[in-house]
Amino acid sequence: MDENFKKKKKRETIQKKKAPDGSAAIVGLGLDGTDGHTRVTTGKNFKLLGGSKDTHEAMQETAIKINEELDRRHTRLEDVKPNEFLDILHKAKRD
Repeated sequence: MDENFKKKKKRETIQKKKAPDGSAAIVGLGLDGTDGHTRVTTGKNFKLLGGSKDTHEAMQETAIKINEELDRRHTRLEDVKPNEFLDILHKAKRD
């Protein structure tokens, strides 16, 4: 295979797939809730569903930190490339 073709295919593979309307969202799903309580949190570009109290709080904290970092970078979730999003996510989990 031609080397340029391989590079192009790799770039196409890691490019962010955008929703038809150009929007993006973070969806968090917690599966460890056993207390019968239904937890739902919706925010600016995220929706979190389920989980135990601790899990849901951790998802909330992470989503908020991601949005804070996006604000610091003066960018929107839908404009962030996948690799950049992963950097932001890892930073949110460290802080």
